[in-house]
Amino acid sequence: MDGFDGHEGVIIIAATNRPDVLDNALLRPGRFDRQVTIDLPDLNGRHEILLVHAKKIALAEEVNLEHVARNTPGFSGADLANLLNEGALIAARFNKKAVEMNDIDEARDKISFGRERRKLMDDEDRKIIAFHEAGHALIKGVLDDGHMPVHKVTIIPRGQSLGSTMFMPKKDTLNHSKRRLIDDICCTLGGRAAEEIVLGDITSGASGDIQMASRTARHMVCDWGMSDLGMVALGQSQSGGYLGHGAVTAKNYSEETAQKIDVIIRDMIQDQYNRALKIINDKRNALDVIAQSLLEHETIDGKHVLEIIEHGEMRSPIVKREIPVEELEEDEEEGEVPKKPTKEDNDNSGLAGEEAPAPA
Repeated sequence: MDGFDGHEGVIIIAATNRPDVLDNALLRPGRFDRQVTIDLPDLNGRHEILLVHAKKIALAEEVNLEHVARNTPGFSGADLANLLNEGALIAARFNKKAVEMNDIDEARDKISFGRERRKLMDDEDRKIIAFHEAGHALIKGVLDDGHMPVHKVTIIPRGQSLGSTMFMPKKDTLNHSKRRLIDDICCTLGGRAAEEIVLGDITSGASGDIQMASRTARHMVCDWGMSDLGMVALGQSQSGGYLGHGAVTAKNYSEETAQKIDVIIRDMIQDQYNRALKIINDKRNALDVIAQSLLEHETIDGKHVLEIIEHGEMRSPIVKREIPVEELEEDEEEGEVPKKPTKEDNDNSGLAGEEAPAPA
């Protein structure tokens, strides 16, 4: 690699997830002078990857892998392999002969939003969480233009959250429009707004929502030029540091500008909070029905939210999973999952799930 060797038949290939910390001496001509960026797969790429990993899994006829690919934007190849593997484990837990579409949906929710954690909560906590999530779902159902509709609302703890309002984008998000970002901030603050209107008090449950809304608003003002400060990059510059550690961070704007940024962000968030309060007050009946449905069923789908907003009631049935009496061990990774039947093996009772490859 010193540039003087006469052997030109040797090609050295290397991979990294941190190209920003590579020494420039490695990247100069004569060394690693070609860089190929491997991006996350698009819709067609996800479909092809699913076809590869589905070969060893017994899928029901209703499973449409193209539909699965459309509903998994942002998934890597390892995520897609893990998706089918989790779907097979869930189907095996319910003693099914083949993986059905609802098994894959449940696996996607587990990967994207975390595993369900059954937690003992009293009626007061359940009511707070139900109205909080109902506030998110109601505002999203009112404001969404079909780009990222409500997928599911639940008061069953998942991951680190006590309840979740899940959204599922209909396509890969390549750009963020100002209108949609503003609507996202309004939806993010819907939980706190519902608490204030219904309970007459506020809780600490909105801490993550406040952080998310503040982060989105700061990006809009400082990075994307979506404020009265104009199209000026007001982010922070980083320099120095060794291998990405100990970098020196400095503001590239004055204290006066920093104060203006704080005021604009605060006003933007407050305006959307007032907007959320108005929407919930105007749709108070729908909020109550969504919350009561969550208290009764614990989980409802996005279509149920839209039905409540439009008709005042749920018109589609709710499909609940009945936990089998004989459950598999809690640690599913250690359980054996039978493989798909082959010509050499006539046992038709199994499902298969390959081990997901480690992320690059």
